Amino acid sequence: MNIPAQIKEALSKGLISAIAQDAESNEVLMLAWMNEEALLKTIESKRATYFSRSRNSLWVKGETSGHFQEVVEIKFDCDGDAVLLKINQIGAACHTGEKSCFHNEFK
Repeated sequence: MNIPAQIKEALSKGLISAIAQDAESNEVLMLAWMNEEALLKTIESKRATYFSRSRNSLWVKGETSGHFQEVVEIKFDCDGDAVLLKINQIGAACHTGEKSCFHNEFK
């Protein structure tokens, strides 16, 4: 699988958004960031790999927790600056232990 030209262009300018979505339920599980290396590692390994802005390094989701994200499909948006990872989530997606990082509601 090759990186589409639109995504390559966006990556040349910095990080892109990466949305992880459950492949079966379509529930949005988390939002993270990717650089070109993270995207390539994700494509090659079929395991979601992101770029940590706070640590300034790559991280494989589940590397320490065991809560891996197995990538089933990758799509990109119309502007070419975000990817959607359709995944099979093993364990919780959120570092808090919640299934999804989007468990807080505005009240």
